[in-house]
Amino acid sequence: MAMFDLTGKTALVTGASRGIGEAIAKGFAKQGASVVLCSRKQEGVDAVAQAIRADGGNAVAIACHVGKADQVDALFARIRSECGRLDVLVNNAATNPYFGPIIAAPEAAYDKTFEVNCKGYFLVAQRAAQMMVEQNGGSIINVASIEGLTPSPMMGVYSMTKAAVVMLTKALARELGGSNVRCNCLCPGLTETYFSKVLIDTPEIHDHYIQRAPLGRHAQPDEMVGAAVFLASDAASYTTGAVLTCDGGTAV
Repeated sequence: MAMFDLTGKTALVTGASRGIGEAIAKGFAKQGASVVLCSRKQEGVDAVAQAIRADGGNAVAIACHVGKADQVDALFARIRSECGRLDVLVNNAATNPYFGPIIAAPEAAYDKTFEVNCKGYFLVAQRAAQMMVEQNGGSIINVASIEGLTPSPMMGVYSMTKAAVVMLTKALARELGGSNVRCNCLCPGLTETYFSKVLIDTPEIHDHYIQRAPLGRHAQPDEMVGAAVFLASDAASYTTGAVLTCDGGTAV
């Protein structure tokens, strides 16, 4: 189990105020990591940081809109000054403001989705990679979705962005391997979060998903933690460029 120990590592988790990001941040803290929590609203990450500290962990909460370069630069300036290094990035902050066919998608919804899900992932991964190359080591985990592998009805714009995240992961794995920086992709299936509430609460959508999933159910956020700990830890020291699905078998 020592291979999964994250003691002494500093990990940044974006979108950490709730859902999958919150679960991963808390899981990392339990494995010994010092966790930097990032979300658009300070009060959201403050609550998660307080819970981690109350459980004996170490956490710092920083508000940041990942689609804004100036805010991302400010985030990494604080990480450098307060933490000194960055060993793990979990690129998780995402949005999906539009549910419907691509041909009817408003330009504003397209722009917002790509700003957060593509530009945001790019900016944060780029800054993290720069620090990790300086250190000669690190692990980047991009949280995509099985929607980036096989699109579902009414999810086309979101699926486009998540496919881009998969390719960003593979490109970074190619570029950064020589600097001992690994980059992998975690693709959750339907998971019970605020983000996916509309999908779970719509019977015809939920039932369609469940029929495709061999395990016959949707996931809980905690069920993504084990995969994230693996990819962050020395247990995955020879794993880079991988696309790991945690989807109950939906993509089979």
